[in-house]
Formats: sequence, structure tokens, C-alpha cells
Amino acid sequence: MIFKRRSFLKLLPVLSGVPYLASSEIVNPAAKISMRFIVASDGHYGQPDTDYKTFHSDLIGWVNREKLQKGVDFVFFNGDMIHDDPTLYYDLKTMLANLHVPYFVSRGNHDKVGLDVWQSTWGYGTNHSFAKGEYAFVVGDTSNEKGEYLCPDINWMRNEIAKYSDKKGIFVFLHITPAKWTPNGVDCKEVVELFENTPNVKAIFNGHDHDQDSKKQNGKKPYFFDGHFGGNWGTSYKGYRIVEIYEDHTWQTYQYNPTAAPVLNSFTGK
Repeated sequence: MIFKRRSFLKLLPVLSGVPYLASSEIVNPAAKISMRFIVASDGHYGQPDTDYKTFHSDLIGWVNREKLQKGVDFVFFNGDMIHDDPTLYYDLKTMLANLHVPYFVSRGNHDKVGLDVWQSTWGYGTNHSFAKGEYAFVVGDTSNEKGEYLCPDINWMRNEIAKYSDKKGIFVFLHITPAKWTPNGVDCKEVVELFENTPNVKAIFNGHDHDQDSKKQNGKKPYFFDGHFGGNWGTSYKGYRIVEIYEDHTWQTYQYNPTAAPVLNSFTGK
């Protein structure tokens, strides 16, 4: 359904009053999108002295509008779902029930909750993965109940990535970036080498660094940040990242600012 009705898409700015990605900005206008998902992070639900409920309702509205206009297969929330207090999960899940698309989550350093509570809340562990069609999505835990900054479990990560060796591509989600190219990163040499030496790992997505909304490169592998949609510091805007995978297995990603010039930091991959 996505991009099949160009005449309808031309009407979207009139219908919604919100900019959309013009066909001239699409990496390959002739190719059809086979999967489209959103990466958002650092909502910090419950953080004192922030308007966290508005931040979340805004994001939900933006995602639901994306679903209506261009299609969204799922949303991935890349950590710091709440701000320190585990009792906030119930209210957060109640709010996220207003999303019109499936969603998945990772644990951040402010998700200070034990493994049993995390499992009962979300239905899967802090290390987990899932597959959709020809692509796999691997989620590594980079913190603990104390909120420490950690490298993901290299043995688990190695085994999980090997499980998807037959997939066209693997996309990895880690709340904390595994390299010290930001002040809040962690040096995880084995993990970075694993990604670099796995041909079908296409990209790694990180949150945590609210002031980062572009790409870092290690060897052949791109690492993407998405700023933040909550919290009390970071980029001057609150937004999210779009990933579009095409039927010819090319893909692109760009950062999206819903309240201003929408498309930032575009990247095209194969």
C-alpha cells in the first residue's frame, strides 16, 4: 500500500497540514517500500519538571499520522522508557495503547527495573530479537537495575546474530552506543568487531545521547542516533528516525522533525 497511490499522497499536506517526504526525496522513486518503521528513544516518562505526558501524546499523534499517510509497520522505542521509577510502567503502557501500530522496546539506563519485572511488563527479556519477513531485529541490553552503562552480552549477541545468518539484513538496537565517540558511550570492542565482521548487519541504532541525531561510522557499519522525544535536554527539537526498506533490498533512513523542516541527515544503504 505504501507509495502506490501517488495522487493521494500529493493531497496529504492539504489533508493534514503537515509536511511529507516528497517523491524527489525518496532514494528510489521507482522501487516499492516493503517495510517502514520508526525508531524513537528517551521518552523519560515520569521525569520531574518535564511535560512528559505531552511529549508522549505528541509522539503517539505523529506516529499514528505516519501510519495513516505513508504506513508504519512498527515502532521501536530504544530505551529510557521511564525515568527511574518502575511503578510508572503501568501508566506508560496505558498511554502507549493509543498507538495504532505494534511497538517493541529496549531497556535504557533509566529503566531501573529487575529482569522479572521487565519480562512481566513487556513479555520478553531485556535481550531479545524478532524477525519480519527477510529481515531480523536484534535488541541488546546495555544497562541493569542500577542504571549502569554496560556493553551488551557478547556471547548472547554473537549467538543471536548467527541465528539470522540467512536473512537479507539485520538491524541492531542498543540504547547505549558501543563506542566512545560520544561522552556517554561505552567502549565495547568485541561487539563493534562482531558487527563489522557480519556482512548482513546493516545498521545499529542507538539512543541515550539526546543531543545526537545523525550517523557515526565504524568501518563499513553505520550507527544512527535519533535525538529524543522526551527528557529535559538534547536536540532543540523532539523527533524520531524513519527507516524504509525497499523491495530491491536497498534502504534509507532519515531523522524526522515533525514541527519544522522535516527531513534531516538522510542515509542510503544496500
